[in-house]
Amino acid sequence: MAEYLLGIDNGGTISKSAIYDLDGKEIATASAKTELIMPEPGYTEKDMRKFWEAIFRSIRDVIKKAGIKNTDICALAATGHGNGMYLIDDKGNPAYNAVISTDMRASRIVQNWYTDGTFKKAHEKTIQSIWAGQPVALIKWFMQNDPEVISRAHRILMCKDYVRYLLTGEAYAEITDISGTGLLNVKEVRYDRELLDIFGIGECFDKLPEIKGSTEICGYITKDAAQQTGLAEGTPVAGGLFDVNACAVATGIIDNTKLCSIAGTWSINEYISEEPVISDDLFMTSIYCVPGYWLIQESSATSASNLEWFVTQFLSDGSGSSYEECNTLVEGISPDDSDVVFLPFLFGTHAGPDATAGFLGLNGYHTKAHLLRALYEGVAFSHRYHIEKLGRHRQLPGVVRVSGGAARSRVWMQIFADVLNKRIEVTSNSELGTLGAVLCAGIGTGKFDSFERATARMVKIASSFEPVPKARNTYEKKYKRYLRVIEGLKPVWETF
Repeated sequence: MAEYLLGIDNGGTISKSAIYDLDGKEIATASAKTELIMPEPGYTEKDMRKFWEAIFRSIRDVIKKAGIKNTDICALAATGHGNGMYLIDDKGNPAYNAVISTDMRASRIVQNWYTDGTFKKAHEKTIQSIWAGQPVALIKWFMQNDPEVISRAHRILMCKDYVRYLLTGEAYAEITDISGTGLLNVKEVRYDRELLDIFGIGECFDKLPEIKGSTEICGYITKDAAQQTGLAEGTPVAGGLFDVNACAVATGIIDNTKLCSIAGTWSINEYISEEPVISDDLFMTSIYCVPGYWLIQESSATSASNLEWFVTQFLSDGSGSSYEECNTLVEGISPDDSDVVFLPFLFGTHAGPDATAGFLGLNGYHTKAHLLRALYEGVAFSHRYHIEKLGRHRQLPGVVRVSGGAARSRVWMQIFADVLNKRIEVTSNSELGTLGAVLCAGIGTGKFDSFERATARMVKIASSFEPVPKARNTYEKKYKRYLRVIEGLKPVWETF
């Protein structure tokens, strides 16, 4: 009998399902969208009922597209965006809309925590930064502004843990996801009531679910879920993992010999370490899915979503052909022929709270192609900025595995190689979130005995890019200019 694994990947608005065989071949994929709700500036939510309808629809569709029997799916697991929060009441119903990790309503609370000593006290336990989209900040905001929401909530779940709950009826946290929320004493790998008291949310301690491992079987498809998804009742569901873990392990990051960069909405740059890295200048240290490792991460929302904005606003409808047009235009301009600087801060920044995006150095000679090359370069510079911060804590390896939307562009990957002065490797699988999830499902059901064995069989390198010495010299000058522009604009940004 043929055996398959199902992975589910849930972003802020898109839910994807994919079916793989045990050699990592992608049999079929399907996706469904949940509209974002923005009731006020800075609020990003989605309807939890419409969300699960989208998930179930994507599962039904992928099983149909794959043309397989549901009993041939031997296990499944999910990944999803980290942070934000999904609250359910004591009957499993939504206690509020899902709040997405890009939500900014708690920004002032976070600012106060950085100035009043809260961050410093908490950091000794969380060993990570705090930001507005984390559940610690969101819980505090609701306690101050809408306490009935917190009173109704019986369990505080992350995105993919809510998905697993819908499929199994079992409410658990999972170790990699919960370790990035500010709710866990990451240093000691446990819940800590004292930590929640530091944030002023100690009364929510009992709302935190039991923690499970990424590969641990956390339940089985219920009769109701089977009817709604087309899955076979009783199919095992593994714990799954935080999406930044999923993308890393799906590119074969199972030891500390390689870096991983995810070039999607966020510029996510990470490596794994056998010891936690503790620094208040580091974005996040969390727990990795491979036992014995920590995930060390530097990130900001400054990556390929900048191109999506440009295409949507200035080229066409955002179709695939538009992105191919962009690649062709960028390839037609050499690094030496473009002196425009782009700051990729449309949706976030690594340059301070007031920084905004922009093109600088424009004159009448410049074309759309010059602007696009500047955009590609600016995104690569942002990744370099974060990777250099990681380099303060270890000697950096010479290979970077890149995933995300930018990895589909060969010209962009060559720019990455030249800007970073490192070998860039891109894997053959396009849906790394779902692949990372099925690795957990396969291990959890004994199809593989470790991540090492699973990735050796399922992860394959499709292309690689070496830095070109001449371009490297050009980009060294450009990167220094990029940093000087940021420093020069800081006094201006403060006046906005």
